[in-house]
Amino acid sequence: MGFWDELEKESSFSTASGNNLPYVVMQVTLKEKFLGTGSGNLSELEDVINNQVKKGYRLHTITTSNGGSKGFVGGDRIQATLVFERI
Repeated sequence: MGFWDELEKESSFSTASGNNLPYVVMQVTLKEKFLGTGSGNLSELEDVINNQVKKGYRLHTITTSNGGSKGFVGGDRIQATLVFERI
C-alpha cells in the first residue's frame, strides 16, 4: 500500500453501530479535491445515504462542521454528521 492509498483511506465514513436500531448516526469526512474546487468524495456521501435507505432508513438530520485540520497541500476537511431514522 503506497502513500496515495494511505491518503485516500484517511477520509472516509464511520460505520453504523448496528442493525434494526431506531436511529443511526454516521459521519462522513468530505475532502477538498487535490486540484480544483469542490469535494473530491461527494459520491461517498451519496453512497452512504443510499446504503442506509436500502436498509430501511431515511435521512432525518444532517449537520456539517469544519474539520479543523488541513489535508494534504492545504485541502480543507468538512465533517458531515448524518442521523438516519428507521421508517
